[in-house]
Amino acid sequence: MKLAVVGGGSTYTPELIDGFARLRETLPIEELVLVDPAEDRLRLVGGLARRIFAKQGHSGTVTTTSDLDAGVAGADAVLLQLRVGGQAARAQDETWPLECGCVGQETTGAGGLAKALRTVPVVLDIAERVRRAAPDAWIIDFTNPVGIVTRALLQAGHKAVGLCNVAIGFQRKFASFLGVSPDQVHLDHVGLNHLTWERGVRIGGPAGEDVLPKLLAAHGDSIADDLHLPRTLLDRLGVVPSYYLRYFYAHDEVVRELRSKPSRAAEVAAIEAELLEMYGDESLDEKPELLSRRGGAFYSEAAVALASSLLRDTGDVQVVNTLNNGTLPFLPDDAVIEVPATVDARGTHPLPVEPLDPLYSGLIANVTAYEDLALKAAVHGGRDRVFTALLSHPLIGQYEYADALTDRLIAHNREHLAWI
Repeated sequence: MKLAVVGGGSTYTPELIDGFARLRETLPIEELVLVDPAEDRLRLVGGLARRIFAKQGHSGTVTTTSDLDAGVAGADAVLLQLRVGGQAARAQDETWPLECGCVGQETTGAGGLAKALRTVPVVLDIAERVRRAAPDAWIIDFTNPVGIVTRALLQAGHKAVGLCNVAIGFQRKFASFLGVSPDQVHLDHVGLNHLTWERGVRIGGPAGEDVLPKLLAAHGDSIADDLHLPRTLLDRLGVVPSYYLRYFYAHDEVVRELRSKPSRAAEVAAIEAELLEMYGDESLDEKPELLSRRGGAFYSEAAVALASSLLRDTGDVQVVNTLNNGTLPFLPDDAVIEVPATVDARGTHPLPVEPLDPLYSGLIANVTAYEDLALKAAVHGGRDRVFTALLSHPLIGQYEYADALTDRLIAHNREHLAWI
């Protein structure tokens, strides 16, 4: 089995490598190729990856290359984890929207649209090259904004599934609270990427007892603290929203916070610099603890489980980003939703979803419409398409804001927008 990781020079990669090494029986990789144009980073990350494999007794080979076509040739699966423009572009995404009083964030709102505009054309080019070099390969997308990027891939006819670590993070946390193994915890997880709610937590499978009310009663304060939302809100809703819902439920509060402290991008850039220095230490043969502050917790477990289901035809249930195809009847079939699905060699098959309260379906429908407009702007370009996408976003929605944000988005992303 051959896997390729595009964006393999990311500081995230040792988290992925650690999972591949620990879970080698679940996903028996013979060849792992890390692909990245940043050769210096690739050398450091690749060296650590080989040492992790060696320490944990993994017999697979780890190679590195900056040649995308050679790296993905003959691959069974290709994982995408790239950041077009790097942390510098992320820092801008988190900054200029604040000038208009809007949330500055890399996947939500105006910053998220900027990232989509930079990313979608690059990912589609990569996917076409994968189709030529490895026509049977699955593409597993972890590149944000995952929902928009996955929709772009699927609309272009690629064998693609989107992946996020939000659901597996909740699964692990709830399992710890309940004192059970994670595989016993089934989430009633529904929505769009970075716009999801846990409406139920069932033990033993989709038909098991729903223990979410008990979880909220016993651990609501801890869950609320992690989400930076008030406990009273969780009690009133009776669900657990993802952290990203805070940008919608407490928008103005978040804007005040973001204006008063350094950006997350600045924090991550400092962590990355320290991590890369650590990765260069040839005595290091495990992922460092500092990596947990970089984000992406449990990404490796989610990636291994999804790749195993696709390549080994296991029929396991995974939370994935996939085509709606009637699962949520109020959305178009070609929308990409994030729900539990049975995953096998033929792809993803969403489980039935109970009807949604209008409080959730309304927001999902609104953001889905925005994502459709955002994808059109990313694929076809044009100032008017950017403006329309911003105007449609529920965190913006006023023409003066959309106009000003459009100007700023274009000014900060000229080098990445071919249509300028």
